[in-house]
Amino acid sequence: MADIVIRECVTIDELDSCIRLQREVFGLPDLEISPRRHLIVSRQAGGWTLGAFVDERLVGFVHHLAAIRGAEIFGYSHMMAVDPDFQNKGVGARLKWSQRERAIQEGRSFIKWTWDPMQARNAHFNLNRLGVTVGSYAVNFYGTDYGTNPSLTNVEPAGIDSDRLFASWQLESPRVISLANGDSSPTEPAPVKPAAMIEIPTNWTQLCREDAARARREQLRVRSEFQQALAAGLIAAGFERSSAQPRYLLYAEEVLRSVLQ
Repeated sequence: MADIVIRECVTIDELDSCIRLQREVFGLPDLEISPRRHLIVSRQAGGWTLGAFVDERLVGFVHHLAAIRGAEIFGYSHMMAVDPDFQNKGVGARLKWSQRERAIQEGRSFIKWTWDPMQARNAHFNLNRLGVTVGSYAVNFYGTDYGTNPSLTNVEPAGIDSDRLFASWQLESPRVISLANGDSSPTEPAPVKPAAMIEIPTNWTQLCREDAARARREQLRVRSEFQQALAAGLIAAGFERSSAQPRYLLYAEEVLRSVLQ
């Protein structure tokens, strides 16, 4: 594969390429796509969009916003998309680690974003490869009143609630520093045994398309289990990949504090 160059998207053509990728990857109607003006305005307000380029062709991007929590300014990762031809080739990881590096250069120590709790690949990437933790769950975060492109097989059909987990990325925690330096991450923060596990379907998108009623029941089950676990003070910090029983690993917050941070 040709060399990948990570740099900020600043020209109109580069930002328009980000819009093209949103259509190709997410399958959303134009109403749900972040337009060029949004990307331009957020840059003026302290955000930025990093692009992954191969021979000057945009093959992926991550859009980073400036966010406020009390007196703290931190990063909010609004979206990341990778061209289908370049998925599973490390492009997403390159973008996220570049995002971390730039955020640290700007004096930030924390980035937040969301992902669908039912997507095993995203769970593994965020928890095991990046070292995020999860302490918050949002019900139907984006709503259900939008359609998707039926020709795409990697997105959910319309009508499924958009539940989301919130990723908390502590950019300079020992675990994240270790992962940034290329150290492999275990499925769970050994030798600590998880206090709870939450299993998800093996192929969520396929289940949504083949049996929407069952998919909704499974979503309600996972939602309820996460809400109960998080209310009890547990934190998701690992994911067990399995072709039969993929599942989140949750730990007591005080235990994680000594192991991961």
